[in-house]
Amino acid sequence: MKSTKGKKLLAKYFTNSMSETEMDDLILWLEKLGAEDLFISSSKIDYAIRNNMSQYNTKKAEKLLLNKIRKDKTILNRFKIKKFFKYAAIAILFVSIGYLVHNNYNSSNKIDVTTVNKNEIILQLEDGNIKVLSEDGTEKVVNKDGKIIGSQKGNKLIYDDKPTVETLVYNTLTVPYGKRFELKLSDGTHIYLNAGTSLKYPIKFLKGENRQVYLNGEAFFDVTKDTNHPFIVNMNNIGVRVFGTKFNASSYSENDEVTTVLVEGLVSVFDNNIDYNKETASPLKPGYLASWNKHNKEISIEEADIAMHTAWIEGRILFRHLSFKNIIKKLERHYDVTIMNNNKSLDEEFFTASFDIETIEQVLETFHKNYNINYTLINNQIIIN
Repeated sequence: MKSTKGKKLLAKYFTNSMSETEMDDLILWLEKLGAEDLFISSSKIDYAIRNNMSQYNTKKAEKLLLNKIRKDKTILNRFKIKKFFKYAAIAILFVSIGYLVHNNYNSSNKIDVTTVNKNEIILQLEDGNIKVLSEDGTEKVVNKDGKIIGSQKGNKLIYDDKPTVETLVYNTLTVPYGKRFELKLSDGTHIYLNAGTSLKYPIKFLKGENRQVYLNGEAFFDVTKDTNHPFIVNMNNIGVRVFGTKFNASSYSENDEVTTVLVEGLVSVFDNNIDYNKETASPLKPGYLASWNKHNKEISIEEADIAMHTAWIEGRILFRHLSFKNIIKKLERHYDVTIMNNNKSLDEEFFTASFDIETIEQVLETFHKNYNINYTLINNQIIIN
């Protein structure tokens, strides 16, 4: 098959406009030696076109792409599984590259997208420029005028309180699967970011205004006390309002619930689509969990096992009577793997386990030995049968 025809078939595949006959042609083409380079090239073209979109959710795109490929039984039946995952991984790489190109396309300080992948910690500055942070690196963070506003020291990013600002200026820190990172805001608030998390925050808070940040993922907050300036974490349609306290907040897009677990102090959970009202907000006491259901839009409060919600800060994973489908999500984020569960009867079964320094292979072996769960591991792709 000619390369031009192959490229057209790939474009049709990514836009979901392919016939059964064309699908067969694509499979035969991809099975031939040398198809990988053309697949990469086509992926670049495909995701460059997507850059015209005003918004682009990288994690969501990765999930959709993997689900699309996984659910296509024709490909799974015709491909050797090893080849399938190789091509899927290449496609996901360019989802991430597409996102980065989109956010820097008109930037005066473009980064080389070939040096960036989905496994790197990304700091997006006020002007849209992107810095890649290594976990053991040192970097200076500067504003648009070239003044130093903060610095990175290894696995921690610290902002200075000295710069004077008259308007809110935001940075966004994104931590990929398989990694964690620490952040200290200009007011001294200390934040731990879990894997697969993005936090948008001001480089400095303004006097007389609430201290507001925006979370997608999971983070532990140790908030500096300031009774004149409430600290508010915005997650989906929920806000968590505090003055100075310690709590864990989780708002992963793939989860059905937005949760807050209070460790110390006092917080109020409220609908952030309307002005805060103490009378209608839901107060939370230490040792309790507030859950907001995305479907019925209701908040429930119950006593919590704090260790289960905060063990991730120390790199540990705790499962206590947790459904297998939720365990899968946690393992994917913690180990930066993709898990395809073909044994759907496991989804609603509940398990209890604790892992510390174990590798993903050791975790899988534990489930295999104790619960007779069979699996196949190929690179970072796991199939449960």
